[in-house]
Amino acid sequence: MSATAGVATREVIVIDEELCDGCGQCVPACAEGALQIVNGKARLVSEVYCDGMGACLGHCPQCAITIERRAAAAYDEAAVTQHLARQQAPPAPAASVARPAARMAPAHATEHHSGCPGAAARMFKTAEVAEPADAGHDGPAPQSQLRNWPVELKLAPLQAPYYDDAELLISADCVAFAHPDFHRRLLTGRTLLIGCPKLDDADLYASKLTEIIRRNSIKSISVAFMEVPCCFGLVALVKQALADSGKQLPASALRIGLEGDEQQRFDLQALPF
Repeated sequence: MSATAGVATREVIVIDEELCDGCGQCVPACAEGALQIVNGKARLVSEVYCDGMGACLGHCPQCAITIERRAAAAYDEAAVTQHLARQQAPPAPAASVARPAARMAPAHATEHHSGCPGAAARMFKTAEVAEPADAGHDGPAPQSQLRNWPVELKLAPLQAPYYDDAELLISADCVAFAHPDFHRRLLTGRTLLIGCPKLDDADLYASKLTEIIRRNSIKSISVAFMEVPCCFGLVALVKQALADSGKQLPASALRIGLEGDEQQRFDLQALPF
């Protein structure tokens, strides 16, 4: 990230005013209080309050919020703390109109919202894993082992109940298609996040993962990636996020071959970078 005089080239949210209908569901989704409804439209209060992690993206039913990388005022954590304190302070006696409750929502309010159903945080009860039937014989139908939603790292909340004491699996998108027994061998009992280090914003992923690890009581991390060279970037960004979080957690990585074979498992912390 390059910065000069408080300006940095970084990720910041952008709101499409044509698409925004002013529903306000993005406001409590922003733990930094960077969003408000002004004249019937969502507005970014100040660039210094936006951390660029996109926790608000999945809460907009109109898909009016996106992230762009551009020159913007640097994110200021101290300014955010002061801003949130002002929002949550009791209104002055002379005030004639109370603030909308959504604008005074604390950070934990991000866990409960009525935004886009596809991005609402959900937990599922998974079925017991049955042994696969022998070839040529009828057997129990395979059961999904997915226990959380959403799974896309870009849409994942920074805090959710399914992170509590979780064994976190961070998987490259392609792994589930290549590995013939992904649910039973890799996903069972784990909370899943997926992404592509080549097609997506790796810096954003690293920053968001750092916050997820820092804010939750995660027990361990597993990374599943494909053997193609670019996919190893997922391993690098998870290692970076773990280091930046300041936590020491058991972490391993599993390389999957293009034909779905499990090629190598290694300790993430032992990597020489």
